[in-house]
Amino acid sequence: MEKIHGFTHYSFFTEMSALAAQYGSYDLSLGLPDFDIDERLKLFLKESAELSHHQYEPLSGSSLLIENIIRFNAKRINAITLKPREITVVPCATFALYTALKSIMNQGDEVIIIQPSYYTYGPSVVINGGLPVYYDLGDDFTIDWDKLKKCISEKTKAIIVNSPQNPTGKIWKQKDWNQLYELIKNHNIYLISEEIYDTYCYDDAEHYSSYLHPDLKDRTFCIFSFGKMFHTSGWKVSYMIAPEKLTELFQCHQQYISYSANAPAQYALAKYLELFDPSANKQMMQRKRDMFNEMILNTPLRIEQKAEGSVFQIVNFRNVSKTMTDVEFSKWLTIEKKVACLPLSAFYNSRQNSNYIRFSFAKKDEIIIQALEYLQKKL
Repeated sequence: MEKIHGFTHYSFFTEMSALAAQYGSYDLSLGLPDFDIDERLKLFLKESAELSHHQYEPLSGSSLLIENIIRFNAKRINAITLKPREITVVPCATFALYTALKSIMNQGDEVIIIQPSYYTYGPSVVINGGLPVYYDLGDDFTIDWDKLKKCISEKTKAIIVNSPQNPTGKIWKQKDWNQLYELIKNHNIYLISEEIYDTYCYDDAEHYSSYLHPDLKDRTFCIFSFGKMFHTSGWKVSYMIAPEKLTELFQCHQQYISYSANAPAQYALAKYLELFDPSANKQMMQRKRDMFNEMILNTPLRIEQKAEGSVFQIVNFRNVSKTMTDVEFSKWLTIEKKVACLPLSAFYNSRQNSNYIRFSFAKKDEIIIQALEYLQKKL
């Protein structure tokens, strides 16, 4: 398999989805929703086309979208107060992560990545001339702060945090951000906080952003995603918030990479934000999580911790196989048992095995039901 900058040119994410298609399996491997978007979003997009939103929006984004991002964040239960010059509309979260790193990194800088983590993090660091330093979460997917502290060196330039976390579903609370600040307060270390599943926090939990920490805020690039919020990943519009100095630095680099994001979609998203109800979004996805978890109880697969947030559930498969690696098990489940998942080791830089697989419950109810009924009969 060809490697580019030390990384394979395609990932397990691509491979497992292709296997699901090849074998006609129920595809619970990826977080891509298979259900339709809100009809009102479609109408706003049509309206945008009729209003001729076809040229570049400003570098920072549509003024209407920026206004409504400010209003939306002010209405959160854990309200985030923003100024227009702290906001940048971007094509996607991966773009924001890459460009934030480019804005702060020099050749040879180190960036701490908490594993398991999304597969783009390491390559984004390497392509920007840096060295990823991987910290592995413990068996219960919680942070040992003393061990994390040992990852910090004189070369550490940034740490990447994802909350709610993909793949574990863990949520960072206020106390976690306080702990992180205590770790880095005497170092010149930036925080890149990917919070793209912010509207999916379950069981009465509320998203608590890194940007609410009064001291972390000054060194934070905080990334959100309309694609995740509204199930519109193909529209390619996300947003990033950062203090004005970091926003200016970010936009200086952004202008040479993408300049701006999808203009017609920016208008449609801005209008939809005016009536969007995040509680309904959350309730819908929590119901899907609960349906998935309840049905999996009738299989040998075991859930050790319910996902606190995100659209993914980690499942222990060792009651089914003691000998297969998680990669082998994922392929076996996809091909032989017709339900696709991802191995947890796909979220690590070098780990070849684990006891866990990841399912997505961001699917139509009937697909979740059919997939789990199939596993109940076949496992």
